[in-house]
Amino acid sequence: MRVKLAGFNIDSDILQRLDPGRGPHLTPETLSAAYARISRSSLAVDQLRKQACQDVEKARRSNQKIIFEMGHHSVAEHAVFNFDIMGVSRLALEEIERFRLASYTEKSQRYVTLKGDWVLPRELRAPVLKAIFQAAVDKQNRFYFKACEKLNRRLQLRHPEITRNASGQRLVEGWAKEDARYILSLATSGQVGMTVNARSLEHMFRNWHLSPREEVRRLAAKLHALVLPIAPSLILFPEPTEFDRGAFAALDAYFVAAPGPARPRPGHDLEIVSSTADSDDTILASRLSAHGNLDFNRALIQVKKCSPGRKKSLLKEFFRKVQFFSAMPREFEMAGITLQAVVSASCFAQLKRHRMATLLTGDYAPGLGFTLPASICDAGLGEEFHAIIRASDDAYRRLRESGGAAADYVLTNSHRRRVLMKMNLREIYHFVRLRDDAHAQWDIRELAHELAAKVKELMPLTAMMLCGKSRFAEEYGDIFSNPPGGAAPQPSPGQEI
Repeated sequence: MRVKLAGFNIDSDILQRLDPGRGPHLTPETLSAAYARISRSSLAVDQLRKQACQDVEKARRSNQKIIFEMGHHSVAEHAVFNFDIMGVSRLALEEIERFRLASYTEKSQRYVTLKGDWVLPRELRAPVLKAIFQAAVDKQNRFYFKACEKLNRRLQLRHPEITRNASGQRLVEGWAKEDARYILSLATSGQVGMTVNARSLEHMFRNWHLSPREEVRRLAAKLHALVLPIAPSLILFPEPTEFDRGAFAALDAYFVAAPGPARPRPGHDLEIVSSTADSDDTILASRLSAHGNLDFNRALIQVKKCSPGRKKSLLKEFFRKVQFFSAMPREFEMAGITLQAVVSASCFAQLKRHRMATLLTGDYAPGLGFTLPASICDAGLGEEFHAIIRASDDAYRRLRESGGAAADYVLTNSHRRRVLMKMNLREIYHFVRLRDDAHAQWDIRELAHELAAKVKELMPLTAMMLCGKSRFAEEYGDIFSNPPGGAAPQPSPGQEI
């Protein structure tokens, strides 16, 4: 066996110092070209890489032929880019981070005290629209700073046992910022670090060009201009196709959605839309089929012959050595649910991180109401919060007439949207472990806790250990008399989720 480290990410500033001229050899295209040749060459991989580096233009022609003529787009996945994306709105970040096959780290509105920075959409730069927009956002920001100060002061007094040291004071300050941010607009400026391969980036370009927001379309153009000189042979289809542009046109025109509820119900309005029939049996039969090399239908018949008590006993043995960080096996992907819920923008900011699930969203809409943190009311700020929401809703309606989708920027983190989400049980375990935890943000924690309860009703055996990390020991103790073998330490207070 012979293994070599073929490459790794290097900061572009370092590359610039190493080679101020940035010659053509400094491109990830050579890796794509070399790896593409593996399937049809007898040469060792390191020799193929050497050849590609010696003739970059030949490597580029090879990439174009393989991707364009032969349709092997996967070779573009070997080229990886890192982007610093700064000064973009909270609303644009949602469109940026909706793609599965990329990595993102975003500036947190929970852990960073914001400075009132916001993005003015170009669609709202007309003087009249700008005045409406700016007046609403200024009110929101003034309340944010006021709420941060008042909530922090109350929490510091309420938790003297925590605030004895600097780290505890920062923790409590974070709680204050966490709830104060519910009044911030979706125009609030943010930043994100993104790592993505060339194939996924090309897919992003096609989608971003169809965005109703000019900010997102301009982002696509800027990123394309940065990548094109470095990897012209890998980004070949950045423009949306006719299918991308109009596939749903007839359906959308025919099915006209009914108006949303005038009086939204409190909470997340979580509902299980559908679920896998006989979920527990399906998961057990999947294991029997794969492990025993057995036809699935025969495996399912065999599982159904098993008594409920025996199945419960077998699954208890399966869970006996589980720990709070254990990932469920792929058999758990064979059963799942489709759910719908109405969530705040603050809640969605964390929900969107679970990109392996299928997540479809409607627009933020004042008609769906808003989420008001209890701490705001406890601090005597509830009435003022309501007044600012009413002013924001009024600004939204006025901006919508001329600004179209750009009116969404004036809505707040408390405004809500409807989401439709499909998750298999393996992903549900991951989601609930993180989000139904004592240290998770309260809004998504409530959603995860409600979801866990509903899933346990549908899958009582395979979901018996479905709980947040902070409840793991208690849940385990309810099922088993002994603690889990080699139990890992529980998460410490203040752990970032």
